[in-house]
Amino acid sequence: MHQQLKESLWAYIVHNNPELMFNLQEDYSVTRYLDDKVSSVMPKVLQLLEQDKPGHVILELCMEQLTEDLKPSKYHYIKKVLKREFELFYERFKEEGILTYEAINLIEHCEPVFKELHFSIDSQESSLIWAGVTGATAEYLRQFHNRH
Repeated sequence: MHQQLKESLWAYIVHNNPELMFNLQEDYSVTRYLDDKVSSVMPKVLQLLEQDKPGHVILELCMEQLTEDLKPSKYHYIKKVLKREFELFYERFKEEGILTYEAINLIEHCEPVFKELHFSIDSQESSLIWAGVTGATAEYLRQFHNRH
């Protein structure tokens, strides 16, 4: 179960939090991060096993706990802003194969907005956050355009 949870968590991170994936790879800390996170839910795994819960239920419940602090995905949020508000850049980045790379750069650029406006599951639909991220994205894209 430990290995299955590690693999599921890594797949989740790759799909939803590529900025974390790159940071962990850059620091050579992928294994340590995954082991630490999965170890934190092992008491829950043992409790659920004692209750004779099926494996898929245990996996689902533990993944919910493991990914709680990784939600909502800033990566998907940034991609949504790009696609809706800056479609030409979105398509250009996609065609050039740099959409993920630029979305990660935008997460870093927009981090002050995310922090200041307390981006969370509860606040992700806030028009204030949308406007703040859109404004920061426009600023980033102006700089990008001037560099290229």
